[in-house]
Amino acid sequence: MPAYVVTLLIGLMAGAAIGYLVARLKSASSVADRALLDDYKSQLEAERSKTESAVKLNAELVAMKESVEKLSTQANEANRIRTEAEAKLNTTILEMRRASESIFDETKKIAGALSNSQTRGKFGEAQLELLLQGAGLREDHEYFRQKSTTDSDSSGIPDITVKMPGGSHIFIDSKFPFDRFLEAFDPANEADRDEFLQAHTKDLLKHIEALAKRGYHKSQGSPDFVVLFVPFETLLSEALRLDSNLLEKAFKVGVTVATPTSMMALLRTIGYIFTRNKLAQNADEIQKVASTFLKNITLLHTKIVAVGKAISSTSKAYEDLVPTAEKTVLSPARRIHNLGVTGDKDKLAIEYPEAPASVRELKSDELGDDDFIDAEEITDGDK
Repeated sequence: MPAYVVTLLIGLMAGAAIGYLVARLKSASSVADRALLDDYKSQLEAERSKTESAVKLNAELVAMKESVEKLSTQANEANRIRTEAEAKLNTTILEMRRASESIFDETKKIAGALSNSQTRGKFGEAQLELLLQGAGLREDHEYFRQKSTTDSDSSGIPDITVKMPGGSHIFIDSKFPFDRFLEAFDPANEADRDEFLQAHTKDLLKHIEALAKRGYHKSQGSPDFVVLFVPFETLLSEALRLDSNLLEKAFKVGVTVATPTSMMALLRTIGYIFTRNKLAQNADEIQKVASTFLKNITLLHTKIVAVGKAISSTSKAYEDLVPTAEKTVLSPARRIHNLGVTGDKDKLAIEYPEAPASVRELKSDELGDDDFIDAEEITDGDK
């Protein structure tokens, strides 16, 4: 029952009781009735207090019920969200497991492929060629593959030969030891990993010594070292961790060990040298062409001056010819015609054209410090 209804009933009951007591007071005359009335009032007050406490308790119970229902709703929603999150987490874990298995399978395939020395060589060559192309070097122009270097000091066929400006060459070998390194990172050999890495370091040193014996660095036109390309940074870093003097030992026998990072720096430096050398060659060619061009301009200028002088001489000869022709030819012809000899009178009336304006003399001054030739613009009025 709602609290306000209970309160209303209690009020009605109290009113009725009070009315009844008033009636009793009017009719009561004895002290006993008064005592009874006082006792009844006390009981009534006690009942009212109990009723008010019940109403408050009922209100608190209703509020508590609402809170419990709200808490239950929130708990159900949280449980639903948790269930969905667990489902998504399970799906993600399953996908990660599948991806991990796929990566593991691919890694095993790669490891199996690299277990063969020929395959390792091809893999190293392929990665090295990507670095060469990334540095802007071209095959059969700046570098060559599998080109023999046999001479009095060296013999063999390096994987890559890089041609340097000036005729020198850098030889690069892309084969690398991998078996002990692969075994070191096998989960079954985790306890003996350092031992396998020690064996890998020794294999790397043996490969360096074998490469040094081929004498590529002693070949004519080659620096005093040959480059051993290692396509994985960890192949060198793990070996250096166990033998910090490995690079120094390699330098002593004329071998430089390069990883993809250091190899790219070396190849880009070579590419930069090629670029600067080409710019220098272009500058020399431009200088030669410019020198030839200036000589041709000088020759053309000389011929123009000669033509100008010839035109000026012809104009002067024409000016001398016209008066002589008028005196010795045209005047006697007109007199003969006037004496009655038939002829073309209209043609005899044609006047000799005026001699052309003086031809500008083209001066063949020597070229000044600024290497330019002055030219004067000819307007229509000068023609």
